[in-house]
Amino acid sequence: MRLHVIARGKIGRSPEAELVARYEKRISWPFKLTELPETGGTISPPLTPARTVLLDERGKDMTSEQFAALLGRWRDDGVRETRFVIGAHDGHGDAARAEADLLISFGKATWPHLLVRAMLMEQLFRATAILAGHPYHRAG
Repeated sequence: MRLHVIARGKIGRSPEAELVARYEKRISWPFKLTELPETGGTISPPLTPARTVLLDERGKDMTSEQFAALLGRWRDDGVRETRFVIGAHDGHGDAARAEADLLISFGKATWPHLLVRAMLMEQLFRATAILAGHPYHRAG
């Protein structure tokens, strides 16, 4: 299954960009990163079947193990692509939330969207490491 991160805004040269690049190299699954302008811009249709996950403050709070189990279940069910969409500074609209397969949150705090991108990349690496039995994740 391909992991596809779609993010509004350019990360440029920054500490967050270094973290994103570091985790991108570590993810063993097929991976794609698409940057869109803050407003407008379109993306290509997903590989089908696909799932769309929005990073949203109203989303579900998941442990790393739950997140890994979900990705593993989707992979095993034949999902070809999971899209993780990070909105711009003003988040996602109601229509996007309604169309998504899942909304997830990184807690109740509000995070800058560039930092969310780095946090998502780490969680994608952690989830794939958990599913591969890699010792990176230490539960408990």
